[in-house]
Amino acid sequence: MSNDSGRSVPRAAWLAGAVLAVALLASACASGSTSSGSGGTPAGGGGTPAGSGAIQIETHSGPMGTYLTDSAGKSLYTFASDSSTKSTCNGACVAYWPPASGPAQASGGVASNKLTTITRSDGSKQAAYAGHPLYYYKEDSSAGDTKGQGSTEFGAKWWLLAPSGSPITSSGSGSTSSSSSGGGGGWS
Repeated sequence: MSNDSGRSVPRAAWLAGAVLAVALLASACASGSTSSGSGGTPAGGGGTPAGSGAIQIETHSGPMGTYLTDSAGKSLYTFASDSSTKSTCNGACVAYWPPASGPAQASGGVASNKLTTITRSDGSKQAAYAGHPLYYYKEDSSAGDTKGQGSTEFGAKWWLLAPSGSPITSSGSGSTSSSSSGGGGGWS
């Protein structure tokens, strides 16, 4: 083997260069293949299970009634100013109200035919239920927290969503449920 200057390139150096090129290509492909866009799963858990590509949507009961959560029991909200195909929570809003990354799968009392995925203005996917894009609230740190219920942050109301697809518009206590099962299940 020879290079452009006519000098011979040792076979070991050529092979090492080829291996390095393949490793760099594989690394570049792996790092760009699983982007969740802006928002997504809040710090502290919940959201899309590793490797599944879809968030599990469940129902749990608490002081506000029965409402949608992810598989870790993190409450999911809807924003009153959104439409069925467009999220209006962008920019600074997503720091407080991270979108639930789509697609989604139904579990428990959730109707799979009400689950859809919308495309956000930044191109990322967001789970929606009965025409309502879904969000987490940054201040909900534990399963069963509903601190965002009835908030007017960013110009409109934020509501928990019932399995029927209707927003739960009672404000209630907006706090943590007092009893919780340790296994990520429901609370009453």
